Amino acid sequence: MIPTFDQFLRPILALAAKGPITRRSIQPLLTEQFKLTEAEVLQRVPSGSATLLANRSGWAMTFLTKAGLIQKVSPKTYSASPAGLEILKSHPTEITEADLKQLPGWEEAWEAGRQRRRERRKQPSQEVLSTATPEDAIGAGIKSLKDDLRSRLLAAILDQPPDFFERLVLQVLKAMGYGAEDEDALSHVGKSGDEGIDGRINQDPLGLDQICVQAKRYAVDRPVDRVAIQAFIGSLAGHGVSKGIFITTSYFKGTAEEFVTRGSSTKIVLVDGEQLIDLMLRHRIGTRVKETYEVFEIDQNYFDEES
Repeated sequence: MIPTFDQFLRPILALAAKGPITRRSIQPLLTEQFKLTEAEVLQRVPSGSATLLANRSGWAMTFLTKAGLIQKVSPKTYSASPAGLEILKSHPTEITEADLKQLPGWEEAWEAGRQRRRERRKQPSQEVLSTATPEDAIGAGIKSLKDDLRSRLLAAILDQPPDFFERLVLQVLKAMGYGAEDEDALSHVGKSGDEGIDGRINQDPLGLDQICVQAKRYAVDRPVDRVAIQAFIGSLAGHGVSKGIFITTSYFKGTAEEFVTRGSSTKIVLVDGEQLIDLMLRHRIGTRVKETYEVFEIDQNYFDEES
């Protein structure tokens, strides 16, 4: 059986203490250490995008990096940090996820990545605009308007009651094509005692193949953690469903994102606030076209035609 990602933490750190490692180079070493069979090495995550070994060992390296126990020494290459060497001494048998959470800077490391994503959405500086071409300036202006709209759209959602958000989520999923052929394929079931299920999607006329939906209208600074995802999976199991979509207005902690990639038989898709706004804009839900501008260009072919 392939170890869980946390069972890879200490072995990978020990390898990094012996010399530089990459995500690819550790795989044959872990295969040998854990005596994995060829079938286990070839086993893939449900989406088929990667092997379970690559996925879980990759997440283990991510967690070790966030904890500051391994550090990049060259492109895609890592070695144990001084803090990592100390942890190896103080934890001679295993290192758990709980151990990492106790380390200083753990939460800040995850927040730094989210902050960088937010920074990329910032408007260009006035200096950049002053040297931009007219087309660049138009593009920057459109981006500024979109960023402002995204912010106001999220604020408008948060001003609504939870019931509104649950119905909004189902409308977005319908616009994406879920249950589009049957008006009754999507149903809102969110209520007291719903066991965390806010909506159902029937993938076939008889409802034999179902997707359950959970919608959490959280403040942008209140993340969804792994406990919430585990509870959702438990609710799916109680309803005999193996597919779920968890949508929030905030974001998911790294531990929650890692948990859904472990190769469980229950397939969960996570949609955070930024992704939700992207989908609403793409399908024009809660928005309308305010103005349309046209930019004309010379049709050089017209002037080049022979008379």
